[in-house]
Amino acid sequence: MDSTDLPEDVQGRPSILSILLFTAIAYPVLKAFYNIYFHPLSKIPGPVLHSVSRVPYVASLLKGWAVHDLQKLHQRYGPIVRVAPDEVSIAQAEVWNEMFQPRLEHEVDSASVRTIRHREFLKDPIWWEPHGTTNGKVANVITAIDPEHHARLRKVLAPAFTSRALKSQEPCIQRYVNLLVERIREAATASEDEIDMKDWFIFTTFDIFGDLGFGESFNCLENSRYHPWVARTFGSIKAVVWVVATRYWPAIHYLLLLCMPPSIREMADEHRRHVQEKVRQRMNYEVGRPDVFSPIMAARRDGDKDVAMSMDEIDALFSSLVNAASETTATTLTGTLNCLVQNPGPLERLTQEIRGTFNDESEITIDALRDLPYLNQVLKEGLRLFTPVPWIMPRRAPPEGATVCGVFLPGGTSISTQTYTMNRKQEYWHEAESFIPDRWAPEALTNEDSPFYNDRRDASQPFLVGSRACLGQHLAWAELWLISAKLVWNFDFGQAEDPERRLKWESLKTYVLVETQPVWVKVKPRPYLA
Repeated sequence: MDSTDLPEDVQGRPSILSILLFTAIAYPVLKAFYNIYFHPLSKIPGPVLHSVSRVPYVASLLKGWAVHDLQKLHQRYGPIVRVAPDEVSIAQAEVWNEMFQPRLEHEVDSASVRTIRHREFLKDPIWWEPHGTTNGKVANVITAIDPEHHARLRKVLAPAFTSRALKSQEPCIQRYVNLLVERIREAATASEDEIDMKDWFIFTTFDIFGDLGFGESFNCLENSRYHPWVARTFGSIKAVVWVVATRYWPAIHYLLLLCMPPSIREMADEHRRHVQEKVRQRMNYEVGRPDVFSPIMAARRDGDKDVAMSMDEIDALFSSLVNAASETTATTLTGTLNCLVQNPGPLERLTQEIRGTFNDESEITIDALRDLPYLNQVLKEGLRLFTPVPWIMPRRAPPEGATVCGVFLPGGTSISTQTYTMNRKQEYWHEAESFIPDRWAPEALTNEDSPFYNDRRDASQPFLVGSRACLGQHLAWAELWLISAKLVWNFDFGQAEDPERRLKWESLKTYVLVETQPVWVKVKPRPYLA
């Protein structure tokens, strides 16, 4: 039977299969053509493949190289780069005020001046909506997208992180920093080899948060090893990136969840159970000083249901805070010490300042360190180069669109902020890749002859700005001051002998947080203190 035997109205009509085949081929081609030439973001510079598909960007994220790849893209294409069909990356200092601060503009017409308050850039649900992998499916103060929900949670928690609260918490922090010094002294005395300081920093910050958050330490310092729960939290970060990234393709996301190994589900369930156990245990007793839990309990006792956190919200909060309040500070300490031992000049100057300021270790307090010039310069430089969150997960332009850094972005555009790139931007910093604490000296701000006079210090915002600025920054600064000062007071540090043991920070991968590696350093107790 040939085509002439078919009914006349069927002859020459394409088959359904051929239509589907044509569509399968033509649609991606037409979609790619549209994305490159007619999409609202088509004027934003960037690689053609990124304009066509999100795959290259997501692949870079999953490999852990996104911050490095994006730095190269910004160096080539400028401060605003199109990294996916509907997403841009921004590495320009003005983004902090234009995206993260309340936006007020004055519009002048012939009769009057109107003040316009622009809508917020809300967190992108793809990345911020609770995913259930480790912290359940309830939003907390870190992940909350709705501004009113976030404001309520933050209002409850804020009293735990004020300067006044920190004063009453200082004895607790001092106790763990002193225990850190004791453990490092034991390790340095017992071995002639170098010490990996990364683990000790993590032990300390996790123990501090365990005490301030749950009323009891994780005993990492006491036992000189990771608490099993703490050790498991690190692997979960990478799993979260994989789960969230597949949300761009719902079918793949569904299959990933379907095929997820039982061990990962078990780890997530165990994490939630451990948090719930710790939370309920903390609720059953009072501590002798205000801690992170105190205002939460107070709000529940007051009986104001419109303010108080539910049990699900409390569990979700502490699931996230375990890492957010601990691993981040440890990352900055790790990077800063690694750079100090590789730069003997700044290390010697810091050592002289600490040992020349105090006659006895007992004098080293938060208030005594708060205004110590060179210590703060060192830590600010550490926060610039070793910021624990190298990229800020995306937010979305409001529905009506918005102009950011001089470029109009249509409503719904996803926008990520590249702190790693900004903090190493040659246009912003003299010798941008170098560790130079003097760039933060007061005279660098006022002396026009200083090579650092034109540095864009406003580009470095390690604790963010606006309503979503880090609640725990006072605690973070206290830990940075005390740990750095007491280590330098008690020990002489030096670079590892073997070049293979010297950490190159730029080689580290990032999965939301930096995946730190061992930092081997020589450690010798001060002779007369030993």
